[in-house]
Amino acid sequence: MIDHIIQFDKHLFNFINLDLGNAFFDWLMPVLREPRTWIPLYVFIIGFSIYRYRKTGLYIILALLLAFAVADSGSAGLGKHIFKRIRPCNDPAMGNSIITRIPCGTGYSFPSAHASNHFALAVLLCLIFGKKRRWLWILAILWAASICFAQVYVGVHYPIDVTVGALFGSLVGWLVYRLFKKFQPHF
Repeated sequence: MIDHIIQFDKHLFNFINLDLGNAFFDWLMPVLREPRTWIPLYVFIIGFSIYRYRKTGLYIILALLLAFAVADSGSAGLGKHIFKRIRPCNDPAMGNSIITRIPCGTGYSFPSAHASNHFALAVLLCLIFGKKRRWLWILAILWAASICFAQVYVGVHYPIDVTVGALFGSLVGWLVYRLFKKFQPHF
């Protein structure tokens, strides 16, 4: 069973990395996965939270920082060292059949820290702000999912890496939200 899942994962990776390749994605996907791209969004979230919610805004920011820290340490700090899955761009079994669109890096692949971090933030933001702004769910999940897709497209993660990272990050976002509600029950 595991062998079938790994084969499907590699087949899906090849479809995304090779078959969907085009000049527009070659430009866009490295930009989407670059953390500095999202600095204006993070600054907006911080500014909006403080301006609109004052003291509660500080709790929102602390919750976001906690979600990021837990998701990152759980995936990059713990998960990758337990599973030690080689990145597709470093995998000799993949040979020269993949297109590496960014420098590969030396770390492990499973689970994706990018996916964990962004889904933790997206789910937490949706749970905090999504009741009044239902459209936020669509935007936030598309934002996090596009970063996951970009990770596969550029050749640094397999689809299962980003899927498990997204699930782990979603769980972290939900758990941090439960903690946030303990400190801010009326929000």
